[in-house]
Amino acid sequence: MSLGAHLKEFRRRLIISLIAIVLAGIIGWWASGWVFVSLQAPITQVAEASGRHVTLDFDTLGVSFDLTLQIALTIAVLIASPVWLYQVWAFVIPGLVRKERRYAIGFLAAAIPLFLVGCALGFFAMPRMVDLMLSFAPTESVSNLSARYYYDFFLKLILVSGVACVLPVILVVLNVAGVMRGATILRGWRVALLVIVIFTAIATPASDIVSMLILAVPMLVLYFLAAGLALWNDRIRRKRAERVLHEEPVPLDAIDVDPGSEPV
Repeated sequence: MSLGAHLKEFRRRLIISLIAIVLAGIIGWWASGWVFVSLQAPITQVAEASGRHVTLDFDTLGVSFDLTLQIALTIAVLIASPVWLYQVWAFVIPGLVRKERRYAIGFLAAAIPLFLVGCALGFFAMPRMVDLMLSFAPTESVSNLSARYYYDFFLKLILVSGVACVLPVILVVLNVAGVMRGATILRGWRVALLVIVIFTAIATPASDIVSMLILAVPMLVLYFLAAGLALWNDRIRRKRAERVLHEEPVPLDAIDVDPGSEPV
């Protein structure tokens, strides 16, 4: 295809993706009220458990509308993800060979469930973070939290946790593609541990050990699982190479040739 044809194809698939997101946004707008209540659950749990008076402060007139629109858009992108992911896949797949297509399919099949698991970890870690941050305030005090900051931080935490759980899959893909060996991944576990601790410390609002462990332990387990899969793949690849190397050539006299056939 020419450059103009590629641009037309890109525009067509982009329009399809945007239409799917807009249609899913209707569902997102309808479900935004339920999501509002669900995201307030950590504050409600902390208030009931500790006896503190915690409220969300909508400090401007349009903040509730802005947050509803932001939540609806987030839901729309998630609901429409099969459509726009397929459009991205359909646009890229003509330029891939068969082996690369298998890598991409395996990556998507593993990345999507891990992304959802990471989002769930971020959701379950949020109450602990809220409890820790509010514990520094006096018991009889009233905590008025900015609704804009709270929802923005909550959504970002869920997104960051989901992306963090997908990173080990990238290591496996690099190993399958022959870019990185499993032994190299395993030897770098100390660096990976340091990076994971720093990442979870930045992702959490405070250096809370429990919240850091909730995010760090699954990431570390996934890292070693990725290293194990890479080592297993290297072993299979090495055995396959040795088998091809030690294969004996077939003698010419063992080849059944028709006497009446003409020589090539």
